[in-house]
Amino acid sequence: MIGMEMGTFDLGPAADEVARVVSGIRDDQLRNRTPCDGTSVAGMLDHLVGLTFAFRCSAEKRPLPGRGSASAEALVADWRTRLPEQLSAMAEAWRAPAAWDGIASAGGVEMPAPAMAAVALDELVVHGWDLAVATGQPYSVSDADAAACTSFAGAVGESPDERAGLYGPRVPVPADAPALDRLLGLTGRDPGWRS
Repeated sequence: MIGMEMGTFDLGPAADEVARVVSGIRDDQLRNRTPCDGTSVAGMLDHLVGLTFAFRCSAEKRPLPGRGSASAEALVADWRTRLPEQLSAMAEAWRAPAAWDGIASAGGVEMPAPAMAAVALDELVVHGWDLAVATGQPYSVSDADAAACTSFAGAVGESPDERAGLYGPRVPVPADAPALDRLLGLTGRDPGWRS
């Protein structure tokens, strides 16, 4: 299973980088498109509000019913303060040794806790990049985080059925490209995408 062989890792650096990007988003950028077709910056922020809480609950073994959204109309008014708080709380929840034990649940999916942590990291790293590139901000990810996400993303098959609801079709990226670019290609994103 994805993540089982990786051991534990800290979601804190990725969460901090996403929080930095969030702090740099202006109100006039909320309608900007992102690399996720049909999802605006506001919609992506709504998605992050939901997933940061869901993955915190996953680490705490408090599964939530239902699935998250990515709706600009559903974005909470206090997203500027709520998201950084939830990003920090999610990272902290995954620092508890018990978070990595047994089965974890999020979005109606159950899997071994280390695999769920890999999904959480992938969500942070990839959607953090989505927001950064959509709002013209720099973005930094450690090679270790990119490699952990690549382990997860690389295990997702190439058929449309396997990728449905998760990633678009893979985008070819040179083998010697930076680690983040290779990850983006696996997730169906063009590393050269600009809004």
